[in-house]
Amino acid sequence: MINESASDPHQRIGIRLVGLARRWRQALDSRLSAVGLTDATWAPLMHLHELGSGISQSDLAAAVGLDGSSLVRLLDILVEQALIERRPHAVDRRVKQIHLTPAGRRTVASIRKRLHAIESELLADVDAQDAQVVLRVFERIEARIAAMN
Repeated sequence: MINESASDPHQRIGIRLVGLARRWRQALDSRLSAVGLTDATWAPLMHLHELGSGISQSDLAAAVGLDGSSLVRLLDILVEQALIERRPHAVDRRVKQIHLTPAGRRTVASIRKRLHAIESELLADVDAQDAQVVLRVFERIEARIAAMN
C-alpha cells in the first residue's frame, strides 16, 4: 500500500514546518544563550522593536504567542534589567504600553547583529529568489489562518 501523504507534498508541509521551526529556534537559542540571551528575553524585545514601542501588553503577548500572565513575568524581568518600561495608556489607564529604554534599544541592536549572522549561516544555501518564494508562501498560510479565526 502506498503512503498517500508521501506523494502529496501538501500533506508533508505542516509536520516539516513544525519540526523546522523547533530546530530553527534551538539553533538561535543555543547561539544567543552563549552571550547570555535566552529565548524568553530576546524574543519579546525583538517583537517590541518590530511592532514599535508603545504597543500594549496584550498585543505584545499575542505577537510573541504567550498568554498575558506568562508575558507579564517576562516583562517584569525586562523591567528589572532596565530594557523596557511600562507606561499607562494616555486614554485608558488600565492598558499598559511597553516601551524600549535606551539600554533596550542597544540590546536589540546587538541581538539583531547576532541574529543576522546566525540567519546568514543558516540560509547560506538559499538564494534570494527562493527566500522570496518561502516568504510569499508563509504570507498565504498566515492569511488563511487569520481568515479561519
